[in-house]
Amino acid sequence: MEKHIFLLILLFLIQFSISLASSNETDQQALLAFQNLIITSPTHFLANNWTKNTQRVVALTLPNLQLQGTISPSLANLSFLSVVNLENNSFHGGIPYGLGHMPRLRVIDVKNNQLNGSIPTSLFQNRRVRVISLAFNELSGEMWRGPWYVPELRVLNLGNNSLTGIIPPSVGNATKLLNFSLYGSTVGGNIPKEVGNLSQLVELNLADNQLTGSIPAALFNISSLHSLSLAINSLSGHLLLGEGNIVSNMNVLSIFLNQISGCIPPNLCQLTELKVSSISFNNITGDIPRNIGCLSKLEQFLIVGGIPPELGKLSNLRQLTFDNNSNLIGQIPEAILNISSLEVISFHYNNLSGRIPTTTGLHLPNLEGLYLGHNQLEGGIPLFITNASKLEILELNNNFLTGTIPTNLGNLHELRSLPLHTNQLTNEPRECELLFLNSLMDCMMLKYLQVGSNPLNGVLPNSIGNLSSTIQNIYIRDAYINGLILTSIGNMSGLTAIDIEGNNLAGSIPPDIGSNKFSSKFLLCLWKMSGLLYLDVSLNSIEGELPSDIGALKAIVELHLSSNHFSGMIPSRFGELQNLQYLDLSNNSFFGKIPLSFANLISLEYLDLSSNALSGEIPSGGVFANSTPQLFLGNKCLCGMHILDIPACDITNPGKQLKLKEVVLKIVTPVVIASFVIFLLVSIWIMKRHKKGKSKDVEKVPEIGTHQLVSYHEIQRATNNFDESNLIGEGSSGSVYKGTLFGGTAVAIKVLDLENEKVCKRFDTKCEVMRNVRHRNLVSVIITCSSDYIRVFVLQFMPNGSFENWLYKEDCHLNLDQRVTVMLDAAMAVEYLHHGHVTPIVH
Repeated sequence: MEKHIFLLILLFLIQFSISLASSNETDQQALLAFQNLIITSPTHFLANNWTKNTQRVVALTLPNLQLQGTISPSLANLSFLSVVNLENNSFHGGIPYGLGHMPRLRVIDVKNNQLNGSIPTSLFQNRRVRVISLAFNELSGEMWRGPWYVPELRVLNLGNNSLTGIIPPSVGNATKLLNFSLYGSTVGGNIPKEVGNLSQLVELNLADNQLTGSIPAALFNISSLHSLSLAINSLSGHLLLGEGNIVSNMNVLSIFLNQISGCIPPNLCQLTELKVSSISFNNITGDIPRNIGCLSKLEQFLIVGGIPPELGKLSNLRQLTFDNNSNLIGQIPEAILNISSLEVISFHYNNLSGRIPTTTGLHLPNLEGLYLGHNQLEGGIPLFITNASKLEILELNNNFLTGTIPTNLGNLHELRSLPLHTNQLTNEPRECELLFLNSLMDCMMLKYLQVGSNPLNGVLPNSIGNLSSTIQNIYIRDAYINGLILTSIGNMSGLTAIDIEGNNLAGSIPPDIGSNKFSSKFLLCLWKMSGLLYLDVSLNSIEGELPSDIGALKAIVELHLSSNHFSGMIPSRFGELQNLQYLDLSNNSFFGKIPLSFANLISLEYLDLSSNALSGEIPSGGVFANSTPQLFLGNKCLCGMHILDIPACDITNPGKQLKLKEVVLKIVTPVVIASFVIFLLVSIWIMKRHKKGKSKDVEKVPEIGTHQLVSYHEIQRATNNFDESNLIGEGSSGSVYKGTLFGGTAVAIKVLDLENEKVCKRFDTKCEVMRNVRHRNLVSVIITCSSDYIRVFVLQFMPNGSFENWLYKEDCHLNLDQRVTVMLDAAMAVEYLHHGHVTPIVH
């Protein structure tokens, strides 16, 4: 008995060894097939990532190796494989269908590659898979609509693909799902109510899709749900959290940029763990519920509606945002400015009114951004703002604020941006200099200073040049600034944009161009700012010539110098400003020629040189190719044929003059002489023939009296009822038909247009004149026909066609002798009408 047992064990070990050897060979072949489809990879990437503590391949973990190629279907032969992690590589092609049938698969993570095609339906039928992460690829098609059987699935991340179709209701079968993301995957349809069956769900991210319909109330009954993001869709209907008590651990509720309507539900306060609420950019109306203060853990509040004072109870609030909502009206509650934890207050682009609370004692020690721009706020800038020592952005622009700009803004040492423009702010009374600029010298981080469109009514202090070297943008347009432009502005080496348009600034550029004195002058310092992108000094009183140093503005994109008193010639170094897109030199006193270098500015899209004293030819090419005359008006001495309404230039080039002389000598002179000789001979011939032919000219024209009268019906019959086949020609006065009278006489019948009153009025006069005209070179009128509905001249028919056809049709040819004969005959006929008839006739 023991002998038989020993034989059975030995046989089993032999078979197991053979099977193990065979299995190892299968795994090896599968890995080699996988390697062969990889185009680029680190050397020996499989060997370097190999773990030798097992006889079978149980995991393929090769992330972040910049692998390129396709995923081999042979991986499905790795029967012990449980983990496939190929994230952050450059694999393309499809996901092999067989991966979903691997019996031990737990994790498939191929996110952030370039995979395309559809998602294998087999993945949704794998009973052991726990993680499916396919995000950041180029996958398309629909998700599997059939029954899902993934009882162990914990993570499903399909975001940032190009999927179509809907979210299948069978997703509700994945009852152990913890994380479900379809962010940015272009799916549509409704959110299926079956999602509410995912009782263990922690994070649901369906943002940035094309979802419609309402938000299922069942989502708020998932007590494990921490984050719900449905933003940037087309969801509609009311926001309903369901009835009764809600046991929720939700930290994040983000539904902004949808079409949610109605009021904010009063039971929102049951989401007691809420830290971030973003409901803005919807169609929500009404006020914020008064019990909002119960959300004691709220840190970010991005919402719409009226602002209740109860928000002041949110002692942990860090961010309060009411952006871009025209329904937000009323005043800013003082209680909000007592929340010491606040880091951001953003109410810009609303209809808030009233004053900013000014109660002393308000303290915002953590405030970094205060955004109140684009409202209807009134009153002055409260002094407590200067106590917010961490403030980086103070945005109060586009309101109706009055009073002075505080002179202690220098307390804000972290200040980076100060947009106060477009208000009614003023300077300190009885002070000439803008004193608030002095205090800003202590703001060493300041980048953007925008105080334009205010009635500041002062002069720039010398200290403006001592502002931070980090300052990039100065906007003081339309601020009633007087006096001279200070040279110290040139000390701000980091400037990229200056706009001082529409002030009363004056200044001059000294005539000694090229001397060292320029370094102390305002504009000459600006010309050397190689990082300057935008400069606008329009509508001031700056005078002098532009220096050649302007070519140092290598980065400049827009340059506005219009409506000043600049003079002199335009520097040719403008052609070095290859980034320049917009240049306005209009309404100055520039003279001389337009530099040819302008045509080389490949980026230049707009050039205005109007209202100067420029002269010479307008260059061609570049920006001039599509210019309009308006951009050159007011320069009386400009010329150039390629610009509409600009006169052509006289030829002043010596080379061109020499060529013109050669043309005149070789071609024009012989032609003129030959023409004169021909004219002389023709004139002599005309005079001789006129004397001989006067008696003959009348003989060949038959008398009108020799023809019988013609009725309308005869005319109608002769033209076959005015058939188009008999139409010879048409003109402004009527149509001409070929016809045959009784007796077989061919005639031309001219039918006048009765709708032309002038033609009809002249009919009788023309009959009276033409009845006595007799000349062999004039077509004679045989007879006329006149009634209430027709006016007709019956003329001699010319069987050889019109003279026009003989001149211009390809099948007709006249030699020179024939052409001269025609000219003579025509001239004799005109001479007869003018001088040979009893009554002179002008035709």
